Amino acid sequence: MLKKLFGKKKSSNKQINTEKELLDNIDRSRLPRHVAIIMDGNGRWASGKGMVRSAGHASGVKTLKTILRAAVDLKIEAFTVYAFSTENWKRPTAEVDFLMKLFADSLARELDEMDELGIRIKFIGRLDGFSPYLQEQFDNACRRTADNTGVRFNVAVNYGGQDEMVRVAQALAEDVKAGKTLPEDITADMIESHLDTSGMPPVDLVIRTSGDMRLSNFLIWQTAYAELWFTDTNWPDFTKAEFFEALVDFSKRDRRFGGLSKKK
Repeated sequence: MLKKLFGKKKSSNKQINTEKELLDNIDRSRLPRHVAIIMDGNGRWASGKGMVRSAGHASGVKTLKTILRAAVDLKIEAFTVYAFSTENWKRPTAEVDFLMKLFADSLARELDEMDELGIRIKFIGRLDGFSPYLQEQFDNACRRTADNTGVRFNVAVNYGGQDEMVRVAQALAEDVKAGKTLPEDITADMIESHLDTSGMPPVDLVIRTSGDMRLSNFLIWQTAYAELWFTDTNWPDFTKAEFFEALVDFSKRDRRFGGLSKKK
């Protein structure tokens, strides 16, 4: 029952099954402004093929490049991916070390192309948890693409939604302490101004791969009214066709935001 209520919805038109057909059936006037993806299943993908988990993470980077390029082509305004959570430090040291190297190598390899595509990169989360070298790479990528006007590409690293809210509360408490505001004057807009995604639209669509149906501490505030779309596909096997399927499904959703349906 839960899968029917919250899981991925297949199109009722059985003819719509190719990448081109799905792309043609996307209602461009009803595209999400902000898409967020929980890229789950890299390790499971690798284990299922008898490979080490690191191979899954490496393959997942290739998938991310493909889907990000599709978001660029569709002119989606903001695109956020969950790359490394505050809880991921609990993983084996060898896997964490590989991920750190993968972040560095991928940035060095892909930054030129992302810059040429007009992508504006931002890393969100507690960046001071990384090595000075990686922090410098993150900062360089952000500075280099700061004036780009294309997709705003957010990479959540050492990120947790609860941790973000703690940081927001601490910042507002400092404002109150300094006499800049009063507790009763704190508004939702003020909270949003302190979020890692400040200045961006709220998340419209969350896609999660690999079968689990939960947000896992991802963008708690920003996803308050997001539509959720789940698939059993592991992230390395996620394709543009499936991305387009999620967008087609999103365009058919009746988004009421607590009000009444606009559909007749």
